Amino acid sequence: MSQAKQIAEIILKGFRRHFGLFQAITAKAKQRFELADWRAFQQDSSERISFYDLRFTEAISHLATELPNQCLNEALWQQVKQHYMEFLAFHPQAELAETFYNSVFCQLFERKYFHNQNIFVESTLSKQHLPAPIASVYDSFFPAQDGLKQTIRNIVSGFGFITPFVNLDRDIRLIVKNFMAQSSHGRHPVYQIRFDILKSVFYRNKAAYIVGRAVTPDGQQPFIIPLLHREGAGLYIDTLITDAKQMTIIFGFSRAYFMVETQVPSALVHFLRELLPHKTLAELYASIGLHKQGKTEFYRELLSHLDKSNDQFVAAPGIRGMVMMVFTLPSFPYVFKVIRDKFAPSKPFGRDTVKARYLLVKKHDRVGRMADTLEYSYVALPKNRFSAELLEELQQVIGESLSFEDDLVVIKHLYIERRMIPLNIYLENASTPEKSHIMDDYGQAIKQMIAANIFPGDMLLKNFGVTRHKRVVFYDYDEVQYMLDVNFRSFPKTDNYEDALFAEGTVCAAPGDVFPEQMATFVTPQAEIRELLFSKHPELLDASYWRQKQQNIRDGVVEDIFPYPDAMRFYHQYN
Repeated sequence: MSQAKQIAEIILKGFRRHFGLFQAITAKAKQRFELADWRAFQQDSSERISFYDLRFTEAISHLATELPNQCLNEALWQQVKQHYMEFLAFHPQAELAETFYNSVFCQLFERKYFHNQNIFVESTLSKQHLPAPIASVYDSFFPAQDGLKQTIRNIVSGFGFITPFVNLDRDIRLIVKNFMAQSSHGRHPVYQIRFDILKSVFYRNKAAYIVGRAVTPDGQQPFIIPLLHREGAGLYIDTLITDAKQMTIIFGFSRAYFMVETQVPSALVHFLRELLPHKTLAELYASIGLHKQGKTEFYRELLSHLDKSNDQFVAAPGIRGMVMMVFTLPSFPYVFKVIRDKFAPSKPFGRDTVKARYLLVKKHDRVGRMADTLEYSYVALPKNRFSAELLEELQQVIGESLSFEDDLVVIKHLYIERRMIPLNIYLENASTPEKSHIMDDYGQAIKQMIAANIFPGDMLLKNFGVTRHKRVVFYDYDEVQYMLDVNFRSFPKTDNYEDALFAEGTVCAAPGDVFPEQMATFVTPQAEIRELLFSKHPELLDASYWRQKQQNIRDGVVEDIFPYPDAMRFYHQYN
């Protein structure tokens, strides 16, 4: 066997080991859901995030053991890539294996070798050239054969849940009723309806999601059916979701990754994209837990966008951060965040702490309130796409992370997030009803994060963003901690205003002490905004409320946080 082919086989063997372990832990999700073992589910979900890095590090070690140092030459590795491409011709996870190859190569070689002759800058896959047809990932059901209700029963029972339903007949009646009420497709006779249902259930937190579409002469109607497990009672269908906005939010960038088994990820993702056309490949790969593939697809999207646009990177709007320098490309809906060389005196920690806290959020349940981040090393961007003002500022504040290669700006370490409107800027231009809604949602965001054992630390409005769906999402993680690492205290009680002011200034506070009452003045100096927030969420000022949330976490309570409005739930619609 040639040396090039041997290297290709070692890398592919490393990928197979990775994907096998990834699938094995993902397959546990069904049992966790059936047993209502929520803590174990969360642990599996968190551990899975690290699988890729562990496996590709193993592959590097294997190569170092098996091969001499002189194997690191470009001509040899171009042969390696050719052999590897031959191995992937009919590989069901070809695009994932390409990314794994890229990771190995980029670890071994300098950045100047990162081009398409050596790595998969461009994928060999496309929608027209997938390892298996899109139709292979779903089953079709025809109500003309068994009737609408029996067809829905067949769909649900086909997933083989061992836990019985509380009342499946009732749930099916509600599904039919809502399908006819929500969608014009429901008005067709059964002989003009087909259901395409993904073979894989999507698991996340305490829910299982059946994803599919109805096909009629009018076209297609995507839908999601959430299933919940009432401990001690059984399973039930919580609602039917046909609204495109709500489906997009369920697959949003601020939520934990789904646990979903798939042998042909490309076919699954392309089916999802037919249902959610505004979602990118990067977002959809990440949503099903393949976040490294999401990074690969995102970088391709960035390169493509740079090639088709001509605007310049500029500093992101808003108040400058004390830990991160943030810039953006106006025509591209993302922000680029780089850790500053020096922090403000009020930030008594270093670069390693910031990176650890961003990783903490990455591995945690983000409950729809914390933006996902894409982390990159040695990112090269065209120098002529940076405004002169931004380039000067970058050299001043992130010089240690910056270098130049010919006509490229190379950034040593970089985070990328979805761009949102900073909450403080949104409020400047909002109407009174908009302010009321968004401050209510800000309060809900705080409550949902702390219920998930995340204390955001710096709760200033500038550290939160408003999405296009008018949801408040946290995006500044340099002060994030676990709730159980914080000591929530109250100020001494007094009826005298002057004594209260004096007490607040003289109470001794240890590291880790937090006084929720200070939120009243700390979050915003604007009385109107404070009133809108605390009129709806007064308990946020009460230390006992925060301590009770800590106790819930210690007791193993996993609270229900739904990715859709309570008003949509059958429980509320039909009591």
